[in-house]
Amino acid sequence: LLRAREPLVGYWSVLDSPVSTERIARLGYDYVALDAQHGLIDHAGVLASLTAIDTKGSTAVGLVRVEANDPSPIGKALDAGAAGVIVPLIDSAQDAADAVAAVRYPPLGRRSYGPMRAALRIGPDPADAHRETVVLAMIETAEGLAHVEEICATEGLDGVYVGPSDLRIAIGGTTSRDPAVAAEFEAALVTVRTAAAAAGIAAGIHTGDGAAAAKRLAEGFTFATVACDLVHLEQVASGHLAAAKASGEAR
Repeated sequence: LLRAREPLVGYWSVLDSPVSTERIARLGYDYVALDAQHGLIDHAGVLASLTAIDTKGSTAVGLVRVEANDPSPIGKALDAGAAGVIVPLIDSAQDAADAVAAVRYPPLGRRSYGPMRAALRIGPDPADAHRETVVLAMIETAEGLAHVEEICATEGLDGVYVGPSDLRIAIGGTTSRDPAVAAEFEAALVTVRTAAAAAGIAAGIHTGDGAAAAKRLAEGFTFATVACDLVHLEQVASGHLAAAKASGEAR
């Protein structure tokens, strides 16, 4: 579906909580992305959460944002059963080619063969893995934005994924939400979408809520992620506390 550029909606998880991740995976999202870069999830947590995502009733597949553009974490995520990886800090076409190579087995790449859990659901043959796993390059730096056309043209790359917080800072924002660079940021998003469309690959973006995801999909992004479990837990708990105190009875 992603390669066909079908509209997809996913959810972002930073918590090492397979039980809650399992519940989220049953809600109807197309994918659940586990954040192994900035999230609170180590490899054991990634493995447990990928297993939870794949349990009965799930509508989602598991993606992993790996910690770095390196064959080791990319291979471990795929061996654990990820349907794809989101690779951070892609600055050039060479960076993108390196990410693709880490995902594909020879002769297409340099992934080492050892699909421990993945063999149960993706593969075990290399051709199956190539067909059923995707590699997404994050566009989140000034260099990545400047080279986005070449990045999108990289052979074997399935899509690009905007990291809006880093990208906003990269184009001159003083914070991850700085409104002073709003026009420049929106122009950057158009640049990314246009480059992806020209290359025939998917363009995705990280968003804070469902309304923002819908807006970005309407603009032409092909997939959007709603983020994230930790923030939403805090928001819901805060809302309940405010409601409980609204009558003035609680201290």
